[in-house]
Amino acid sequence: MTTVGILGGGQLARMLALSGAPLGLRFLVMDTAADACAGQFVPMVVGDYRDEAALAEFASRVDVATFDFENVPAESAQWLSERVPVFPNPRALGVAQDRLAEKTLFRELGIPVPDFADIATRAALDEGISRIGVPCILKTRRLGYDGKGQFRIKSAADVDAAWQALGAQAQTVGLILEAFVPFERELSVVAVRSRDGEFRAWPLTENWHVDGVLSASLAPAQASSELADTAFGYARKLAEALDYVGVFALELFCRDGQLLANELAPRVHNSGHWTIEGAETSQFENHLRAVLGLPLGDTRMLGHACMLNWVGELPDAAPVLREPGGHWHDYGKSPRAGRKVGHATLRADSAEGITRALRRVGAGLKRESQVDPVVARIAGAL
Repeated sequence: MTTVGILGGGQLARMLALSGAPLGLRFLVMDTAADACAGQFVPMVVGDYRDEAALAEFASRVDVATFDFENVPAESAQWLSERVPVFPNPRALGVAQDRLAEKTLFRELGIPVPDFADIATRAALDEGISRIGVPCILKTRRLGYDGKGQFRIKSAADVDAAWQALGAQAQTVGLILEAFVPFERELSVVAVRSRDGEFRAWPLTENWHVDGVLSASLAPAQASSELADTAFGYARKLAEALDYVGVFALELFCRDGQLLANELAPRVHNSGHWTIEGAETSQFENHLRAVLGLPLGDTRMLGHACMLNWVGELPDAAPVLREPGGHWHDYGKSPRAGRKVGHATLRADSAEGITRALRRVGAGLKRESQVDPVVARIAGAL
């Protein structure tokens, strides 16, 4: 029986393990926290990702290794890859961990990006702002996620505060300055590439964020086939350039009908959670198929789907479970401000059907503000 090792024991590892059970797979998770939620279902090795003894134990018990988050040290992934197959490869992980390397690769591949500048000193920040202009965003090059490690500079008066907030990290994790994009929509391509180079993508997904954290995802996005084809083409270019194996997400801004790449997530992705119930093959199953060298599953949609993220604490499940196409996912985490603790997916055969379900759930949970932007987008396309 094949054992899949997962570095990181959060909800993504948990859902990978649940999706792998029908394939007869076993799993081993490695995490720094003994109470990581994937450990409620699968065995764990608890240890620092830079601890070679812990990594050696992990490697000795698995046949192939993957990740559930992108901040695993690339050096650890490289060390592990010399002992067991690791997918995606350490180079892909390293590029996705560094916003400067990521944006540079996008540009080299002809994928449009907002203007950016490497920031190592306060003088470089002033120079970057003079070239890029305001508003702009100062970000850490590494370790940022869900809006963390960022400071929006709205005018010249904010520069001192931005440097005070993040400047100390210029010589440790590095900083990058990016032009602010007044985008109209946020889209993502969730795609998968196999060991033999086969590439598939799920329908283009539209996403809504609150305070930098995903709030809702709608699939298929209300977008032209030309826009979707462009997005899929960018994702394929990235996957082939990185010799990528597994599932990844390419996050995109849409402005004036044009796409700008935001970032690459080298793992199964929050905006692809709807695929568990809304697609022929979920992102989690296809990730496992890819890293194990199995044939990829069909990525076609089963109707229309919307994923609602639960952040901080879980609401009442009943309004979702009353829906014929309602599905509930509790990650087994304790409540905490800003923490992703679960999600729900609504599925229907038509855009009208998903609209009605969203309105009922929004009213039942008193979360109209979460569903109303999605409903408005669907209504605008009908």
